[in-house]
Amino acid sequence: MEESKELFKDIEKHLLNDVRPSEYLNEQLNKGNLNKYPFTMLSDLVHTEQNKEHHPEGNVWNHTLLVVDKAAENREKSSDKRAFMWGSLLHDIGKAKTTKVRKGKITSYNHDKVGETMSREFLQCFSEDEDFIYKVIKLVRWHMQTLFVVKNMSFADSKNMLKETSLDEIALLSLCDRLGRQPMSNGKIQEEKENVRTFVRKVKELNKV
Repeated sequence: MEESKELFKDIEKHLLNDVRPSEYLNEQLNKGNLNKYPFTMLSDLVHTEQNKEHHPEGNVWNHTLLVVDKAAENREKSSDKRAFMWGSLLHDIGKAKTTKVRKGKITSYNHDKVGETMSREFLQCFSEDEDFIYKVIKLVRWHMQTLFVVKNMSFADSKNMLKETSLDEIALLSLCDRLGRQPMSNGKIQEEKENVRTFVRKVKELNKV
């Protein structure tokens, strides 16, 4: 377990300091260092495919690395860089358990809710800091709200989201999530940025913030 704790600390160091934390994370994956519990929650993402229409970059691991690097570009904007960067790494951890093919399409319904539970389990292996854990798991829990709110979906629940996490932090993570895809045209990048701005505006209007 001491080796695992050291790996956790090293991952955190790279998340907080590297320009591209993905390089270190991929190195650990290729060395087999993520093959022990609870890091298997991350390595399982390699085998979790996604809908190519929305994720041309491929599996969830590829997407996660892109998001982490995008988060590293933006971490100075966060009010809690540590929670934000761990949130970026763990945001789709629930997809390994929820991804299924339905009517010929790859889906991962409720991966945000399942991910909240899984990210708590993961972090509790290394930390007793409940405030830190809470911040991370709530980023994971609510990271899909941008899509739900902008598209007026039934899963939208900005009222409870605001009770548990920061609108600004969710918006920042969501921006990294939506830009963590390849390839993306300049037009698509601008569209996703506008979607996040729309999300913030609508949440404020709905909740009179």
